[in-house]
Amino acid sequence: MITNPTRQRALRGHKATRPTPRAANTADHQAVLAWRLTPRDRWIIRMLHEHRVLTAHQITALAFPSFRSGRMRLRELFQWGVVDRFQPFITAGTAPMHYVLAPAGAAVLAAEDGLDVKELGYRHDRAFGVAHSLRLAHTVGVNEWFATLVATARATATNSAPGEHTVLGAWWSETRCARHFGDLIKPDAYGRWAARGAEIEFFLEYDFGTEVLAKLAGKLAGYAALAEATGITTPVLVWLPTSRREATARRLLHKAWRELDDPRSVPVATAAAELLNPEAAHPSPADQVWLPLDTTGTTGATGGGSGARRELHRLPDAWPHVPPPATDTGGEPGLAPDSPLVMAPAPAPMPPTQPPRISRGPDTGSRR
Repeated sequence: MITNPTRQRALRGHKATRPTPRAANTADHQAVLAWRLTPRDRWIIRMLHEHRVLTAHQITALAFPSFRSGRMRLRELFQWGVVDRFQPFITAGTAPMHYVLAPAGAAVLAAEDGLDVKELGYRHDRAFGVAHSLRLAHTVGVNEWFATLVATARATATNSAPGEHTVLGAWWSETRCARHFGDLIKPDAYGRWAARGAEIEFFLEYDFGTEVLAKLAGKLAGYAALAEATGITTPVLVWLPTSRREATARRLLHKAWRELDDPRSVPVATAAAELLNPEAAHPSPADQVWLPLDTTGTTGATGGGSGARRELHRLPDAWPHVPPPATDTGGEPGLAPDSPLVMAPAPAPMPPTQPPRISRGPDTGSRR
């Protein structure tokens, strides 16, 4: 027996409007894009190529003053074939729109760099393949981690005193890190953060709660090998979902850390996502949630000889033997001066400054 037949009024409803047709990726279309795309649009293209997928909320937090303005611009970029989008299935609620690089956007990026699209390493099917990847949630989580840092920097930029700027100076994707350091380590990301006159560069290990923690602790040996090979001591930040998991991870990390030939070459700090204050204006990993791992911090998420938790930019105070990040490394921070570049330079994590809008008067034609 059919218990829920279709109602008559549903059969008489208005026909859904057809979606707006998208522009074809032709030479004429590429010429039109030359004057349609702003510096911010081109920056978004580079960010999508670097980080594979960004949600609508992340792109808005990175580059737009409001969600509405970001949504309208992303809709135009989608219609022009510059970006593609998909919406993954979730069991409760509605997932945000996820954006990836589309063929027209890849063509623009390749032309800017003087390359063919094939030389750029772009394939449309591979770009869309992230929609079905088992690592989609992890990739989006890492990108969200850095997007909140950019949002924090943008929110505090106007209140920073001269010489105490707040900025995310570098953000490398997992792919870029693998190409540079893959023979020794494969971190989830590399970053550089500056605030209130202090600066720190770091590798990020983003734990989604599914990785075996013993495997995570085993990665410290690779970081020690990298420090020995390059002569550069770079802190490793481990981000975990809960304080309970952080406490377990700290015990395993400390055991592996003590077994290194030179533990001081691998500074480690941990933090848990649940420690963020949800009522803060801009809760982010820059907050006072980081606890360094040292010779006495063997147990607990809040105990140990490293003292109280620190803000991200204050972590270097816990490792006075670590020199400050180099100011000039040939365009690629975090590398030794003689390290070869195996990819195009990473895009700047902070969006370009938008020029002021100039409007014309309705009658006189004068500029305002």
